[in-house]
Amino acid sequence: MSLPSAFDRAVERAGLAALHRLDPERAHGLSLTALRMGLAPLPGLVTSDRLRCEVAGLRLANPLGLAAGYDKNAEALAPLARAGFGFLEVGAATPRPQPGNPKPRLFRLTEDRGVINRFGFNNEGMEAIADRLDKRPSDAVIGLNLGANKDSADRAGDFAAVLARCGQHLDFATVNVSSPNTEKLRDLQGKAALTALLEGVLATRDGLARRVPVFLKIAPDLDAEGLSDIAEVALALKLDGVIATNTTLDREGLASPHRAETGGLSGAPLFERSTRVLARLSQLTGGAVPLIGVGGISSAEQAYQKIRAGASAVQLYSALVYEGLSLVPRIAEGMDALLARDGFTSVAEAVGSGREDWL
Repeated sequence: MSLPSAFDRAVERAGLAALHRLDPERAHGLSLTALRMGLAPLPGLVTSDRLRCEVAGLRLANPLGLAAGYDKNAEALAPLARAGFGFLEVGAATPRPQPGNPKPRLFRLTEDRGVINRFGFNNEGMEAIADRLDKRPSDAVIGLNLGANKDSADRAGDFAAVLARCGQHLDFATVNVSSPNTEKLRDLQGKAALTALLEGVLATRDGLARRVPVFLKIAPDLDAEGLSDIAEVALALKLDGVIATNTTLDREGLASPHRAETGGLSGAPLFERSTRVLARLSQLTGGAVPLIGVGGISSAEQAYQKIRAGASAVQLYSALVYEGLSLVPRIAEGMDALLARDGFTSVAEAVGSGREDWL
């Protein structure tokens, strides 16, 4: 494993300090530009016998992935594939380009180590994204978050349309019905609507030349009945996995002046809520559906807690705002050490081993 040098960390800290003086959305864009220009030190493959794992048939060098939302338009696939992640998720992509919600729509909650966004699926559309995915690095595991246009007359159909267009370039696809920033999108998490939507997506998947695992991304704000419905649907349709969770609308305990902004909250304040949902879903599905834990991870210990709560792999994004990309190899190496400390020879052995702590 190639951890960043002290010099690289000092350069990264200076870069982060400069970016934090800028509007958050502009800083986001500049970070992607810096990646594309080769200005960020990248560790390359981060793996070990203990970290290598398989999730829904996907062979991963390590269980740490990039969550959707950072590289919305698949612009930085090659550098991100060398950043130490075991897998990448880009998007969300919608059939037609859309500008998203009015700016400002991204806020740093520095005091809380969190982020609020209300982007509203801003992206360049599936055609532009498919063209970039066509040139993707072949040795990376890359998935696409599927979305629906805000003004669509058939939102369920939009998810299938994006998969039909982009599926040939993907290793997995995620149905995102849990963003809080597209009006009434979360209504599609209801049992009947969700079943119909997923049946359409799975039928499209089955028509592809190569089978692509389909995941479902859920909200952390579901009540017990809603979460039970998700489990039933996932089991009945034999989904390849569930990503738990997206951002939350809850604002309890926040200190930042931006805490009242509308949108989805991610980062450190989401960790406990999302991990409890993850553990409960693991219990409800009896381990029969692979789970990917996301929400508030900023350390190897937290990533490991998600695994022990029931996740077969994990994702992060918001912590990169505060820690930079050097966090990725640090977490991967830390997870390897924690697995070894507790006597696990693989990630799979640790999955769910601490679930009861979160129920």
